[in-house]
Amino acid sequence: MTDERAHGFTDDALGAHDAVALAALVRAGEVAPAELAAAAAARAARVDRMLTPVAHPSYDRPRLGPDGTDGPLYGVPTFLKDNVDLRGLPTGMGSEAFQARPARRNSRFTDQFLATGLAVLGKTRLPEFGLNASTEFATAQPVRNPWKPSHSAGASSGGSAALVAAGVVPIAHANDGGGSIRIPAACCGLVGLKPTRGRLVTNAQGGKLPIDLVTDGVLTRSVRDTAAFYAAAERHHRNPALPPLGLVEGPGQRRLRIGLVVDSPLATTDGPTRAAVEQTAARLEALGHHVEETTLPFGEEFSRDFVLYWGYIAFAIAVSGRLMLDRSFRINRLDGLTTGLRRLYQREFLHTPAVLRRLRGAEAAYAGLFRTHDVILSPVLAHAAPPIGHLSPNVAFDELIERLRRYVAFTPVNNVTGGPGIALPTGAAPSGLPIGVHLSAAHGQERLLLELAFELEADRPWRRIQD
Repeated sequence: MTDERAHGFTDDALGAHDAVALAALVRAGEVAPAELAAAAAARAARVDRMLTPVAHPSYDRPRLGPDGTDGPLYGVPTFLKDNVDLRGLPTGMGSEAFQARPARRNSRFTDQFLATGLAVLGKTRLPEFGLNASTEFATAQPVRNPWKPSHSAGASSGGSAALVAAGVVPIAHANDGGGSIRIPAACCGLVGLKPTRGRLVTNAQGGKLPIDLVTDGVLTRSVRDTAAFYAAAERHHRNPALPPLGLVEGPGQRRLRIGLVVDSPLATTDGPTRAAVEQTAARLEALGHHVEETTLPFGEEFSRDFVLYWGYIAFAIAVSGRLMLDRSFRINRLDGLTTGLRRLYQREFLHTPAVLRRLRGAEAAYAGLFRTHDVILSPVLAHAAPPIGHLSPNVAFDELIERLRRYVAFTPVNNVTGGPGIALPTGAAPSGLPIGVHLSAAHGQERLLLELAFELEADRPWRRIQD
């Protein structure tokens, strides 16, 4: 395996356009949705041989919603992650523990996603039940990073990230239960916004949990595509408990109080990541914002509690798999990470009430950060994407969970508290791998994050894989 970049950009109907530009071309009659779908299918066939991001292709039958022609992103090709239901395609959850069968109906989120006008060409791969931070499997081929195929594309939305970064589609579905929009965005040089809990319709799996960690969203190559998606999704459903978002089209005028966090109590940030965050802070200061160092009110206890709650999720999957997934489900086919998390929870389950109480209490501590700051700037991850194998589910569980804790040292706070966070590709490691920075804001303040993201993108456009 060479470490040359692997992408599908070429001179076809897709070109190097983002989703907003492609939708405009469709509306102007300059290109047909069928041409875009055919170009994306051809690109997918080329990159899938090396990166393996596609779980279930549907190239010959792009899926549109009943009112898709009215959507602002009508005709733009995309993919759904393989943990939401799309009628007629299996939902495999990245697992070898059961035989997935075609879904009988769409999930509620799928309907919201299709209402934007996007045309779904298939489903993307994720690690088993989205529990890992790398899209790797016990026996199957991993999803590889287009920037450096010997390395991870992140997870759990790794398949979607690989397709967007490689230029197959400009936008793809992702969801985030511990960082799974923002982690692959950071690994693959993309924009990834985890919205406030409740901004979009409730995720089918997350809504069943005692604390709903999971929010859906998208991965894109431009801030305006992310903003356009959320504006389009809001036309289908708007949560009246949150401030309306609308269409964000550029930087804001307000100068912000930004808290800078470089290290986590759980891990020491590596040199290239530290440099990317500090350089972003310097750029924000040059743009007129006030940046000062701060600390997060979450430490070792929060991390232990989150891991035990992750174990609860694995345990719930194991005991209910035959009922909730398929009668073919076999607990002995679960991978090493799911099995290790389940066993961890079985040993520690008596702590569940205290863990839930502390995790629910974290929301107040998170809100307190924004009494003195408008935005918190931090790394997404403690280091750049690791080599394939470093986070394999075949690594001994005790070592794997420690590697995950040291790597995923920032993002889970936003899942537990429900606050919004966005990953932006502002840095690069000496190896060429992207490095993402993370911006967090108070509940309902996605507009603030998008305006700041627009400002950073305009100040210094993101690197392009095809250059």
